[in-house]
Parts: sequence; C-alpha cells; structure tokens
Amino acid sequence: MTWEQQQGYGGGYGQPQQPYGYDGYGQPQPYGQPQQPYPYQQQPYQQQQPYPQQYAAVDYGQGAGTGVVEEDVVGGTATLPSVEPEPETDPEPVVEEPVEEVAEQPARQPAGRDRYFDTLRAVALIRVVTYHTFGWAWCGMVFPSMGIMFGLAGTLMAKSLERPAFKVVKSRMRRLLPPFWFWGFFVLLAMMIHDWMPGWQIVFWIVPVGDPPGNAWGTQAWEILWYLRTYLWFVMLSPVLLWIFRKAPIPVLLLTLVPIVVLKYVWAGPDNRFGNALWDLSTYLFCWILGFAHRDGVLQKLKPFLVVTLSVAAIVFGGWYAFTHQAEAGTYDLDENPLAQTYWSAGYVMLLMWAKAYFNIDFAWLTRFKKLDRIVTIFNSRAVTIYLWHEIALVLAVPLTDQFWKVPAFEKWLPLESQWFMFGIGWILIAVFILLCGWVEDVAAKKKPRLLPS
Repeated sequence: MTWEQQQGYGGGYGQPQQPYGYDGYGQPQPYGQPQQPYPYQQQPYQQQQPYPQQYAAVDYGQGAGTGVVEEDVVGGTATLPSVEPEPETDPEPVVEEPVEEVAEQPARQPAGRDRYFDTLRAVALIRVVTYHTFGWAWCGMVFPSMGIMFGLAGTLMAKSLERPAFKVVKSRMRRLLPPFWFWGFFVLLAMMIHDWMPGWQIVFWIVPVGDPPGNAWGTQAWEILWYLRTYLWFVMLSPVLLWIFRKAPIPVLLLTLVPIVVLKYVWAGPDNRFGNALWDLSTYLFCWILGFAHRDGVLQKLKPFLVVTLSVAAIVFGGWYAFTHQAEAGTYDLDENPLAQTYWSAGYVMLLMWAKAYFNIDFAWLTRFKKLDRIVTIFNSRAVTIYLWHEIALVLAVPLTDQFWKVPAFEKWLPLESQWFMFGIGWILIAVFILLCGWVEDVAAKKKPRLLPS
C-alpha cells in the first residue's frame, strides 16, 4: 500500500481509522467495537536544590553525588561516577551508554535507583497495554501515559545535554534503533508474506523520522510507531529546544501550549507523514519542555499555589474541551482530541513533576517489597521491548484464546468470552517476548545480553 493510499497512517493527526478502531496515536479501540470517525483531517485543524538522596544519589534530572543513575522514557541505565569534572559516561533516554569504569564496578543494587520515576514509567506501560486491550476512554484521564513518558524523557535529555549534543543524540539513537530494527524485521517479513510490496518509503523503517509504511494487514503492529517517531524528533531537536528554554524558562514553557492551538484553529499543517509528526510534536511539546524545567529546578522555584492553580486550570480546560467536543470524534477519549490531550497532560504531568521536587518523593519504600521492586526494574529495563511487542502479543492472544474453546473443560470453566482472559494471555505473551527479544536492548546498550536485567 503506497503512502498516498494510506493517507497518513502511523499515529499522527489527520488520519483515517484502521481495523480494530485505531486512534490518531496508533492506539486501538477495544476489539470488535465500532470505530469512531476521525474529525481532524478536514479541519484546519529550577537548578533545583538537590532532594535527599536516600538511595545512592540517583539523578532523574536533579543532580546527585555518589553515582547517578540516569534512565529514559523507554528504559536503560548508566551510572555516572561522582567526580568533579564532566562525567564521561553516556546516559541515554531509551538507554544509556555504559563506560569501562561502570563495567568494572560491582553490580548496582536496586537501592541505587529513584523508584518514583521508575514506577511512573512502569504504570504508564501497564496503562498502555490496558487501553489497547479494553479501549476504555477514561484511561487517558486517569493516567495520561504518553505525556508522562515524554516528561520523563525530557528530564533525562536535559541532564544528558551537559555533554556534547552530537554525542548525546547519536547515543540515544543507537539505544533506540537496534530494538526497532529487530522488531521491524519480523513485521516487514510478515507484511510481505501478506502481499505487501515496499516502495522507497521503506527508508522510514531504517530511521523513523516519518511514519513507516505498511499494509492494512499489519496496521495493528506498526501504528504504535508514532511514539518512537515523535521521541526521535524530540531527541534531535532537544539541543536547540534546551538552549531556547534556558533563555527564558517560564515564557518558553507557557508558549509551548500555543502550537497545538494554531494547528487546530489556524493552520492544520501538511497532509502527509510530516504533518502527522507536527501534530504529535505539538501535542507533547509542553511535557517534554516540562522535563527541562524539572531538571533545572524551575518548578521548585515557583510558589506552590501558582503551580497547583495553573495545573488544575489546564486539567479542567482539557477535560471541558474533551467532553464538550465529543461530536467531533464521537467520544471524550483524549487520544481522539489532541487539544484536550495537550492541556490535560500538561496539568497532570506538571503536578507529578512539581510534587517530586517539592515533597522529595522517591518511593524508597518500594525496595522493601522485593518482588514488586523486581517487576518495576524489569519494566524499566525492557520498556522498548514491551512497547514494541505488546500489540503483537495482543493480536496473538485472540487466536490462542480461540484454541481454548476446542477443549470442553476449558470452555466450561474458563471465562473465555471475557476480555480479561485475553488480557491475561496477552501479558503471558509479553513476558515471553521479554525473554526472547529483550536481550537486544542489552546489545544496543553495549551490555552483556541477559534474559532478564540483573
């Protein structure tokens, strides 16, 4: 299927819906439910004081002292030795580049991590899988996963850019692309077996700066790539964005809420894959820059009353807009309404980031629950794998569930008709993919491949 035939598939705005009710972010509606029409195609459309380091001085954007662990929205870590000069490690978003000094050190203990951000990322991934299974419209309001993940990534990017920008961008791309290529090989092969003939646009399967093409058969697998594409653009733009932000932090932060309004009411952007990228970048620009603000301590310098008032105002406006404009998308789902998504996520993520710094939240207690702490560690170290493979796991869960109907005992005693059963099968398959494919993230991070992170 050519790009012209797809008319902008891949998760940006201004695209038609696909089988299984995909939304404009590449997130499907519940299986078997009718799709909603997509309304956008025709419309113009603080240096903060260091918080107490109870655990090995972990740095998620707020400097530290005894060995900083840096981690990104899609996982991966690297320990920065505590020295006065510029550290030589190569921390990354989707992964951090290890150095020889780190390799020679003893294995890090779970106590050396900031479990607040780790937990947020783990919950965000769980919410994504839940939404893709059930399609509950309220999921995005309870926990706006994508805004939170972009906020976390922005914080870590600001920290990483204390080193040469080119090295940082190159390192982040190295950590992201190998797992994407590994996953993409199987998706491309499956689509070609199902009569897909790639054209020149296949270059976007090498570096996804635009939506990679594909056929309708593989839509459910490749439409989630809007997130990787948006993340990649933010990484490449961050050196400039951070320079601009530090010239006037508060005004720049507030101005990041303007582009989505312009796209909605003034100019909808080009009707192609780069237009889609523009919509997604505008939707989550505030969250990414908010990560810069958290890293630089800007939020902590603001009065609590002001932060809470602005955050609540943004959430209220986003919710109001979503509910009063349901006619455009047939639902109040934030994933179908980019303007509502922008403001709801902005207020929500601002509260989370501000609370982290103001109340010194670190979730240190999590390490007392070893099994739960272990799960959070796995989710963070295998975040790219979980995100890329979860849709394939959900797709495979359907025919696998069908096989249970052929066994009378299963048909009688198991809730095979329930989506919760398919949800459980999906997570079992995700665990299998973590074991079979997660090692690629270790290779990309120049670490020893492991079935599970240590």
